[in-house]
Amino acid sequence: MTKRAQARGGMLVVVLLVVASCGGDAEAVDNGSDGVLVEGTSRVINVETTTVERQEFVEVIRLTGIVMADKDVTISAEESGVIQEILVEKGSAVRAGQALVRIDDAILKGQVEEAAAQAALDGETWERRKRLYEEDQVGSELAYLEAMYSAEQSAARLSVLQVRLAKTVVRTPLTGLLEMRMVEIGTMVNVGTPVARVVSLNPIKVVAGVPERYAADVEVGAVATVFFDVLDVSVEGVLSYVGATVDPGNRTFLIELEMANPDGAVKPQMVANVAVVRQSISDAIVVSQEALVRVETGFVAYVVEGAGPDAQVVARVVVTGASQQNGVVIEEGLEPGDQLVVVGQQQVAEGDRVTVVGSREGR
Repeated sequence: MTKRAQARGGMLVVVLLVVASCGGDAEAVDNGSDGVLVEGTSRVINVETTTVERQEFVEVIRLTGIVMADKDVTISAEESGVIQEILVEKGSAVRAGQALVRIDDAILKGQVEEAAAQAALDGETWERRKRLYEEDQVGSELAYLEAMYSAEQSAARLSVLQVRLAKTVVRTPLTGLLEMRMVEIGTMVNVGTPVARVVSLNPIKVVAGVPERYAADVEVGAVATVFFDVLDVSVEGVLSYVGATVDPGNRTFLIELEMANPDGAVKPQMVANVAVVRQSISDAIVVSQEALVRVETGFVAYVVEGAGPDAQVVARVVVTGASQQNGVVIEEGLEPGDQLVVVGQQQVAEGDRVTVVGSREGR
């Protein structure tokens, strides 16, 4: 036998051995890609599932808000004069009615004393005229009336001057913090000159703008949560105000949330993350948006029916509802207890056989 014939004979033996070891009755070959196991002429796909359950679903509107003082008042002088005394330093806590600064009142004090003397004289004159005219019928009616009105005018003038004298002491109308003082000793002020700024920091307000598309969903009393990144603090409250008009510039309407601030940690003009509850569903079917597969008519979800070698996927057309972050409410198409495919859903098709290799918790 020639060497060429010997080589051909050896190759034939190898081919026969391979055919014998991989005969037509082989049950499975793993193609090594995408977790697909080929069995004969059908395929078996490895998937992971989760059990569909009912749960509470809360949809929120996420906004960026700004902290505002509950009250922020600039106090102005109500009398003219030179600042004579500073009674409270900037940054101090003040209570309603507390004196802040004192204006020189020497001239007004003299006017009050003069008016008081004149009022006393006119009052005594009136009393005597009154007795003479009413009891003794002495004097004319005109003199009687002149005395009465003079006494009233003098009393009124005295009262006005006393009020003006009291206003030479500038007082705060609210309890809060003396944020700013605009005058020093010797400063000349007139009526209306700003003297100090007082802010009330407990409670405070968080103000945010809500897009107009949510106008029908937000009302006074709605639950909201405020989170301050710089403080790592979260506070829950309710809306105390909802604006009635939309800003034409940014197409939003204002909302306000009032919250306690006993230690003053939250400061005006801080930025806050606001989450306003739009709706709450207590018994909803919620799945991950990634578990849904988009088709021409909408979305389908794949569920596993059967077990073991008989397990296969069935496509369910679903109707979606509200969504929040990665979760979406399923209004139709899924039921509690369904085994929803959450890994491998992009590789399966209706009727495919599958092997469940893992199970995940809901959503």
